[in-house]
Amino acid sequence: MSTYFIRTATARDMAAVRQLLVETWQATYGAIHDAERLREVTGTSHDETALRGRLGQPDTEFLVADDGTRLGGMAFARAARDDRTLLILHDLYVRPDAQGQGIGTELFSEIAGCFPQATRMRIEVDETNARAIGFYTGLGFARVGASESEGGSTVLIFERPLGAFDA
Repeated sequence: MSTYFIRTATARDMAAVRQLLVETWQATYGAIHDAERLREVTGTSHDETALRGRLGQPDTEFLVADDGTRLGGMAFARAARDDRTLLILHDLYVRPDAQGQGIGTELFSEIAGCFPQATRMRIEVDETNARAIGFYTGLGFARVGASESEGGSTVLIFERPLGAFDA
């Protein structure tokens, strides 16, 4: 088992981040969404140019879990524009063969610590992604709502308070 360390993503990481996202999306949603939807998501929001555009944006953090040879996970979060105490976790993905090793928990903890002004975190999870729902509820997230995604599926909205124990 490799040891991963968490660091800030760089432009050189974007090809590997894209591959990680494509692989993870295929494993997670391949049986749920049709191939066209998977290509649409991985071809637009997971495009290297789109990912690179996230780097250095104000009030964001883009992290990767790196073992020196490959990336095992990634996370991207942004402070809410209208409420600086709310941290929105847009992405937290762990490569399928690296899941269950604590990488997701480490990414969560590290990204929460990057926003000292945040008092709570929000995440949206596709209602069909039982594994992610279990992961987030295991971290203390509670469901606070639901909405419809751009692709027409239902996403569940979860929040949890943040505090000194998260850093």
